[in-house]
Amino acid sequence: MTILKNQINKGIIFLIRCYQKYISPMFPPTCRYYPTCSNYAIDAIKKHGIVKGIIMGIFRILRCNPFVEGGVDVVPEKFTIFRNDDK
Repeated sequence: MTILKNQINKGIIFLIRCYQKYISPMFPPTCRYYPTCSNYAIDAIKKHGIVKGIIMGIFRILRCNPFVEGGVDVVPEKFTIFRNDDK
């Protein structure tokens, strides 16, 4: 089962990397956070697993809009859908 989860994680990360390499360059950089939303999703998947990582990535993308300040927002140690306010 662990091997299957590992392969699924790698597959999802591969898809995100394909987005970064082939789709993202077609648009101007607009991410208001560091790391970028796609890198955040990859880090979240690596740290929290596929389900929680994807959920965190989706909520990060939803937070990335012109109405927020942005800034540094790394993946927190504990699962949350809210911005990491650790200083």
